[in-house]
Amino acid sequence: MKKLGILALALFVHTTFAQVNRFVYQVTMKPDASNKNDVKTENAYLDISPEKSVFYSENRIKRDSVMKATFQSGGARSFNREQMEGLRSKINYSIEKDKKSQKMTFKDRIGRDVYTYEEDRPLNWKILSETTKIGDYKVQKAEADFGGRKWTAWFTTDLPYQDGPYKFGGLPGLIVKAEDDKADYSFDLMKNYKINDFPEMNQFGNTIKVKRGDYVKQQKKFLDDPMSFMTQGGGQIRIGGGDGGPRGGGGGNPGDFRKRMEERVKDEAKKNSNPIELQ
Repeated sequence: MKKLGILALALFVHTTFAQVNRFVYQVTMKPDASNKNDVKTENAYLDISPEKSVFYSENRIKRDSVMKATFQSGGARSFNREQMEGLRSKINYSIEKDKKSQKMTFKDRIGRDVYTYEEDRPLNWKILSETTKIGDYKVQKAEADFGGRKWTAWFTTDLPYQDGPYKFGGLPGLIVKAEDDKADYSFDLMKNYKINDFPEMNQFGNTIKVKRGDYVKQQKKFLDDPMSFMTQGGGQIRIGGGDGGPRGGGGGNPGDFRKRMEERVKDEAKKNSNPIELQ
């Protein structure tokens, strides 16, 4: 009986400490370089466990949930296009940080496949003496140059995680706010709570592991010739749609469909001409 009590206690302790801490950030973006008045805002999650952390869009999980329910109820033909469009995200990537190896893995969809690379640039923070208060947290200022932008971060030692949104981390506490000097991108911590485990994310297409430089080249190639990334054997067209799943061309003239898709991708490229990383 005593052994059973000890076992139950051990399981309780394991369950308690196995939980994942979820930090919800409001991400504010000005993705269109020609129209800085076009401000986009959405939420993103930073889920942290003792082993790793994952940063991704809240809409990604919502879309995955809708798609899973759709496939279970009737397949791709029963997609609610309007609902899916309402869950489109400007944060089509995910970033995983491995605590043990200190490796950071970036994943993003280009066309119908997912490209992944290991971040090869260090983040060299300069910690300043300036402090203030953001919400309930006493925070301290730090600065760094990364991806062609000058970033200011405010971190708190009240939350003992050397982590933060996007690729940011490595400070003595959790990053509560990060913003670039042009105010094009900002990440603001809104709330946090515990979840049982990391959510399972849907994966469509192949996963292609590349170097960061090759990923940048593929991005450029995609903008120049998007349809070359969306065809496969037999001429079938599959559209990744950023963070969405496969979408077929449906009926109609294939040539007209290709033209519409090319126009759509180029239009989206124009609206995303001010990326978070400039180099």
